Amino acid sequence: MEKDKISVTSDNIFPIIKRFLYSDQEVFLRELVSNATDAILKLKTIAKLGKIEEIIDDLKIKVKIDKKNQTIHIIDNGIGMTKEEVEKYINQIAFSGAEEFIQKYQDKNSISSIIGHFGLGFYSSFMVASKVFIYTQSYKKDAHSIFWSCEGNPTFRMNEIEKRDRGTEIVLFLNEESREFLEYDRILKLLHKYCKFMPVVISLSSTEKEKETPINNTTPAWKKNPTVLMDKDYLDFYHELYPNQLENALFWIHLNIDHPFRLTGILYFPKIENKIDLQRDRIHLYQNQVYITDNLEGVVPDFLSLLKGVIDSPDIPLNVSRSHLQSDTSVKNISKYITRKVSDKLDSMFRKDRKDFQNKWEYIKIIVEYGMISTKNFFEKAKKFFIFSTINGMFFTLEEFKEKIKNDQKNKDGKIIFLYTSDKERQYSYIKDAEDRSYEVLVLDSPLTVHLIQKLEMDYPDISFVRIDSDHIDKLIHKEKKYSSELSEKEKEDLKNLINTHLIKEYKFSVQLENLSKDDSPFLIIIPEFLRRMKEMNTLGKEIGKNDQDKFYQIIVNTNHLLMKKILKEPKEENKRCLIQEALNLTFLSKNLLHGKNLTLFISKKLEDLAK
Repeated sequence: MEKDKISVTSDNIFPIIKRFLYSDQEVFLRELVSNATDAILKLKTIAKLGKIEEIIDDLKIKVKIDKKNQTIHIIDNGIGMTKEEVEKYINQIAFSGAEEFIQKYQDKNSISSIIGHFGLGFYSSFMVASKVFIYTQSYKKDAHSIFWSCEGNPTFRMNEIEKRDRGTEIVLFLNEESREFLEYDRILKLLHKYCKFMPVVISLSSTEKEKETPINNTTPAWKKNPTVLMDKDYLDFYHELYPNQLENALFWIHLNIDHPFRLTGILYFPKIENKIDLQRDRIHLYQNQVYITDNLEGVVPDFLSLLKGVIDSPDIPLNVSRSHLQSDTSVKNISKYITRKVSDKLDSMFRKDRKDFQNKWEYIKIIVEYGMISTKNFFEKAKKFFIFSTINGMFFTLEEFKEKIKNDQKNKDGKIIFLYTSDKERQYSYIKDAEDRSYEVLVLDSPLTVHLIQKLEMDYPDISFVRIDSDHIDKLIHKEKKYSSELSEKEKEDLKNLINTHLIKEYKFSVQLENLSKDDSPFLIIIPEFLRRMKEMNTLGKEIGKNDQDKFYQIIVNTNHLLMKKILKEPKEENKRCLIQEALNLTFLSKNLLHGKNLTLFISKKLEDLAK
């Protein structure tokens, strides 16, 4: 029997492994099954090259739980290891077996499917095990079977044993803190998480359960040629990825590139509500069919994190735990490629079947908006297929809408005015005023609206977006006709003082007198566009809070309305107050600004008036 020390730079390597090397204990299973997969894929490669005489078939990995002996066994019938290879790949921590193998056969085929690395991956075992055994038999006929053991310190034992079948068996003697991994359902869940699409058949069994449970689909849709896949295949795979997802995806993009980097995958566009929430089901990152993470920060632009699906690339650099991504040139190029594929797909859909694109727009527009405000390259392409919906359900690109309204909707500075509403019900009266003048009004009700219109105005300096309730319609759109006031300057001043005096105490709106048409309302409540935008930019489009609204609302008083003359002529102060209060209450009520005590008093008075 041979007894020696593992080649490490410090005797403290095991505490480091247990505490810092991996971000999550559970990845030990992924690492060991990945190593087993490597061993089988290497054997297949060698067999293809004619370097092995025996028939290679029924290659598989078995995971067994022995609850009585408190062990987990990971067994493969792959390439196995000689004594020299155990010394090299196990005893010399961090030596990459996969890299050396690729170098040796670098001019051959099937190399890209070699998954992981010996050494550090194997040593993740000691996060959960107090003792680890290895039984291994190389494919080489003259090699001895080898037994290796270690108890979580730099001392190992290794000796030759009775001949075994080709392959490797890893036995983990779980420590007390890790007994949860003896539970069948716990291991089953982990295998489904990390190994669901590994390229070698995997099964799970237990000493308590005779039946083996198959784990994985070895040929997932993203590894197949798109020409052999039907819509049903893509949708079936979508539900295989996300079993709890009840609705189908709207459409998808099949990614496949091998130069200047290697990447395959499928990205699905789900139905997304008109809001940005953290997605429960996110894009999965795989490396050669091994699940890595669903945190793709840096790999895909933020706006595409709203999509679902799979990205698989061996060229994305990972740390040893395969759970955190690093930023480098390959990753940046991958991000640009994915962005381009998404924009190309959307552009193609828009051009080929605009009606179908418009039908899907409600569910995908927030993704497009998010991309336009966050990713420059995407913005440049998306502004050509981004479509605006009018209150009448018509769709226009920016250039189409600009062409339609350029002669009729301009402000005093000559800019083309894109009138829009964020709420057709609450802003109905303003919309009606615009419709009465034959103006077109867009519906922009996304939480990202204010950010998007800022960006579009910078790119198109001859246009300006203005919400319909930000001023009287005749001030938003320049009109040659001007109204003169029938009130004297003194009457105007008296009127303003009266209104300021008799405004409901809870409201501190600013008051502004305007010479409007006699047919317009006596009072108009507005929030100036600039002030509202500043607020929304800081709240990502949230509704302006009750405590803040007084700072933004303005009351416009129509000096030409007949009510104003009536108020001024009324001799009794109390009657003046009642007239002003009544008209203001009606205005507040129409804008959903009459609440609590004031609403109750208003309703009570109306009921009294009806009873008279």
